[in-house]
Amino acid sequence: MTYTESVIQAGGTPILISITTDSLVLTDIANRLDGIILIGGGDIHPSYFNESPIEQLGEVDSLRDVYDMALIRLATRRNIPMFGICRGEQLINVAFGGTLYQDIPTQHPDTTVCHQQQEPSSIPTHTVHLTPGSAMASITGQTQLFTNTHHHQAVKQVAPGFSVTGWSSDSIPEAIESSHEYPIWGVQFHPEALATAGDSISARFFYFLVQKAATYRHAKEIHRRILSLDTHTDTPLDFDVSYNIGTREKTQVCLPKMREGKLDGQYLACWVRQGPCDEENSLKAIDRVDELIRHIYRQVEMNGEQCAIARTPDDLSRLKTEGKKAFYIGIENGYGIGKDLKNITRFHDAGVTYITLCHTRNNDICDSSSDTTARWNGLSPYGRKVVKEMNRLGIMIDLSHAAESTFWDVLKYSKAPVIVSHSSASAIYRHDRNLTDEQLRALAAHGGVAQACLVDEFLNPDAKKTNLTDFMKHLLHMVEVAGIDHVGIGSDFDGGGGVKGCNGDNDFINITVRLLEHGFTETDIAKIWGGNFLRVMKQVQTK
Repeated sequence: MTYTESVIQAGGTPILISITTDSLVLTDIANRLDGIILIGGGDIHPSYFNESPIEQLGEVDSLRDVYDMALIRLATRRNIPMFGICRGEQLINVAFGGTLYQDIPTQHPDTTVCHQQQEPSSIPTHTVHLTPGSAMASITGQTQLFTNTHHHQAVKQVAPGFSVTGWSSDSIPEAIESSHEYPIWGVQFHPEALATAGDSISARFFYFLVQKAATYRHAKEIHRRILSLDTHTDTPLDFDVSYNIGTREKTQVCLPKMREGKLDGQYLACWVRQGPCDEENSLKAIDRVDELIRHIYRQVEMNGEQCAIARTPDDLSRLKTEGKKAFYIGIENGYGIGKDLKNITRFHDAGVTYITLCHTRNNDICDSSSDTTARWNGLSPYGRKVVKEMNRLGIMIDLSHAAESTFWDVLKYSKAPVIVSHSSASAIYRHDRNLTDEQLRALAAHGGVAQACLVDEFLNPDAKKTNLTDFMKHLLHMVEVAGIDHVGIGSDFDGGGGVKGCNGDNDFINITVRLLEHGFTETDIAKIWGGNFLRVMKQVQTK
């Protein structure tokens, strides 16, 4: 087959997958794949895009439709590089919510191109125009391709999250790609037929996919060897009686998504909204933290065969060896410890390993970066006692949300390194939640670690356009300024985190792929993905 020959020619090893609708078999297959080519074939049943069949609809293989859609879903969840050819491109479009022309001559009657050429597939017969700057133009090095055509269905309305980046002269879409930075591309023509006939430009599609697959495979192999940890999420806010973190939930964090994204451990933060700092409301905040901790333990107890509570760096390593995911507990907003230092001990005994001193408003401990009026000009007298007590107990001090004055006070008074669990780089985008270069250097000099955050509004002035590339700019800058030993990742998933290209635990593998493409070594990646944070945790806990 020309498909397999093209992959072999590009240096890949092709595997043909038999059609099956057995979900367990398909899942096992997907877990082993490094890349996918969805090949040509018969028509797609229009029920998949909410239309009734027209008379001109061709032969439909219902079993294959079910199989292909299931495979696309599994591949997408795992971010497996995926390339669709002809029917494959149409499948991608339909799977993500787009529509098709069921029959071009009938539904696009002003066509000027014969899309079902009589010549052999190895002979090009029409021109495709590619969008300059698109992935397709980058892959081929061209903005026009002279190629073949063998189809009577085609993309009509492009799916949300995708862009048409190639057209024939009669405006029929000929190429699509993810506009959300996911590894998904498709073409309407048949480059495999031209590639095996000696066309070097068509062969570039397969060299591109094989290289993407090799990088993806490398990323998966690295995750098998390293410890990976996301240091901030707000998922406990969703832990109602019907929620089960062991099933695939709508939340960005859950055990199935952790497995798909190759993540070993995750912080679950007990967030409390800042309220009045009187005795009554402080007690309510303490009760809320207690409640959230109970909810976390309930989720873990419900899924004891899959996960456990972790308290130390060694716990993460042990649980990975046991085949389990690790959940660490943090408190977001020191308001939740109330006015009595004894509560810090109580929460420590319950498994809390870091406390974020404040949130978006000043509290009894310190000033917040988001509050427009300073209350303490840094740490309060009580806040200094909190820092001392956290040092004594071996609880990490988290300076995300802290005002710069608070930041400098904590570095002055803390005897242990500190963390910033979910913030990014002010030099890339000025935001009160981000760290200046001066702060990054000081944090590193103090032995601490800054965890780059995935909240869109912290990364780009146009939050709706924020993507993984924007996040990588922040992460790379933080590494450059603070050094490779002082940077990590804290998503803030289920609390505002998530960008195009990384919007859930299952997408974390995309960050590792990007790090590899930027030339980072496995040693570097291990540090970013948890090694640096775990080093600080160990230092803090070694009292």
